[in-house]
Formats: sequence, C-alpha cells, structure tokens
Amino acid sequence: MNDFRQTLPESGGYSATSAQAVRNRVMRNTYWLLTLSLIPTVLGALVGLNTGINQIMGNSPGTSAIVFLIGAFGLMYLIQRNRNSSLGVALLLAFTFFMGIMLSRLLGFVLGMSNGSQLIMMAFGGTAIVFGVMASVATTSKRDFSNMHKFLIMGVVILIVASLANIFLQLPALMLTISVMAIAIFSALLLVDLQRVINGGETNYVTATLTIYLDVYNIFTNLLMLLGIFGGNRD
Repeated sequence: MNDFRQTLPESGGYSATSAQAVRNRVMRNTYWLLTLSLIPTVLGALVGLNTGINQIMGNSPGTSAIVFLIGAFGLMYLIQRNRNSSLGVALLLAFTFFMGIMLSRLLGFVLGMSNGSQLIMMAFGGTAIVFGVMASVATTSKRDFSNMHKFLIMGVVILIVASLANIFLQLPALMLTISVMAIAIFSALLLVDLQRVINGGETNYVTATLTIYLDVYNIFTNLLMLLGIFGGNRD
C-alpha cells in the first residue's frame, strides 16, 4: 500500500509534464505556422496588385464580397476537415494566399496615397503591438477569458451583416463604426484564442493558427483602413 501511494505523485507529475509538453508543442507549431502564413499572404497581395485584380475588385464590390465569402468560408471548411493531416497545412497556406489577394484591393487604395507605404508600416506596427499586448495578457493573467467567446462571435456576425449592407448603403459613418468595432472585437478574440492555446484548450496547431491568423488579419485591415481615411495624403 505504501508503495502504491508513493507512485501516485510520480504518475501525476508525469501527466502534468506530458500535458505541458503538448501545450508547448502546439504553441511552438502555431507561432511557426503563423509566421510562415505571412509569406503566401504577401505573395497573394503582390499578385493582386500586379495583375490588376485589385482594380477589378474595386470596380465590382458586390461580386468581390461574394467571391470573398465563398472562397474564405469554403477554404476554412476544408481546413477544418483536414486539420489533422499535412493537407490541412497546405490548405491553410492556400487560404492565406487567397486572403492576400483579397487584401490587395485595400493595399492598392492606400498605396495610391503619397504616404501609403508609411501607413502600411504603421498598420503593421500597430497590429504587432496589439498582438504583443494580448499575448502578454493571455500568458500572465489568471482570469479566464473564454466566457467572452460566444458574445464576440455574435459581434463578428453583426460586423459581417453590417459590412454587406454597407456595400449598397455606402455610408461613411457606418464604415468607420464597423472598422472601430472590428479592431476591438478581433483584439478581444485574439486574447481569447491565444489564451486557449496557452492553457491547452486548443490541441491542434492548424486550427489554432487559422483562428489567430483571422484575428490578426482583421485587426491589420481595419487599422489600415482607418489610417488611410484619417492619415492618408492624396496629392
């Protein structure tokens, strides 16, 4: 009996060590894949800018929205279905390439300004700061932020509906409101998603990378949009 009792802490310690190793592996693979995903995003944006796809999207915003929704949700569905295989990684990189192409419309608009390059760097820097802050809070805070997830997803749905409606309404005030709300909502989602990975709530690095990538992408695009509106110089 004494021998049996003495083995319990060792078994528990082994399980805790094993769980920590899994969390560390998921975090490491997620950060590496997230960094890698930036490469096809940039390549996709360059393709969009150099082939004139960004101008086509600008001339047909309704069609662009339909293509975006079908392409994005279709690829996300396929990624989820194949998240446990190498095909899931390939599909994720294809998704980030597609998102880069869709980003080229906004980049083309901003680059048409005399200070467009500076605005893009500012948006990139601002996004990096938000990521750093949220990662620090997720790592150090003892509070569980997972209960925010359901309400934040409801906010995302409202943003999508409002964005689609504004394609036809073309209300500048609504566009600004959507961008400000999007930065706030996706920053909070970034915190929730990072904490889930850090705490071991997410054990698949492909899924983790997808969710965090979407948070970062939306923060960057909406921050860039606001900078373009308020800080852009058109000479």
